[in-house]
Amino acid sequence: MRLLFLGTGGYHPNERRHTAGLMLPELGIVFDAGSSFFRVQPRLVTKELDVFLTHPHLDHIQGLTFFLVPLLLGTVNRCRIHADPATIEAIQQHLFSQAVFPVLPSYEFVPLAERIELSGAVITHTPLKHPGGSIGYLLEANGKRVAYITDTTVDGTYTDFIRGVDVLIHECYFPDEMAEWCEKTGHSHTSQVAKLAKEAGVGHLYLTHIDPQRPDDDPIDLATAQRIFPATTLAEDLMEIEF
Repeated sequence: MRLLFLGTGGYHPNERRHTAGLMLPELGIVFDAGSSFFRVQPRLVTKELDVFLTHPHLDHIQGLTFFLVPLLLGTVNRCRIHADPATIEAIQQHLFSQAVFPVLPSYEFVPLAERIELSGAVITHTPLKHPGGSIGYLLEANGKRVAYITDTTVDGTYTDFIRGVDVLIHECYFPDEMAEWCEKTGHSHTSQVAKLAKEAGVGHLYLTHIDPQRPDDDPIDLATAQRIFPATTLAEDLMEIEF
């Protein structure tokens, strides 16, 4: 199974990272639709697309406005947007308001079911701690399990949800020296994410949703994470992994 990091930044894009997006091209599944969403269509293997949104903050939904042309031209035949009802309402009323974006792409908005089966995969989800709320996802396919956890403060409530996954993709907005900002903003810092991965016994940890004010090579002090949990990688835009 191939995973493609479309965007690994948070809040706003910078010269190095676009905002949130994770893609499984062969399954036609994408998690979140940030500014990186323009990268979906050229890499999509299927003619249908299912998008799973974590929450309606702009850095996770703005890319939905980018997909009008592929749907109009029939490059993609069908696109379903899976999200909780409050997120769907926010997108329809605000992102696609007549004044902001007057031509609504032909999306099918689907209220998030407890368990979703599609393209040979099973997707479940759990609530996360973040201002306004957020959702973490677990995808199981071909005997492998991957968890996508972004926009949350590590609080122990979802440890069992991710326990033993082959791949954990987890936000890491701040390095440890800025840990005081985690509770204020609803995000996580380096050592607490690494400790979570160790406690949950995951196979490999990929850190994403990085502070855009840090476009440098090591914005989160990767060595600190690797001392706690050696199988840790800092994700970069367009990084691909097979598992």
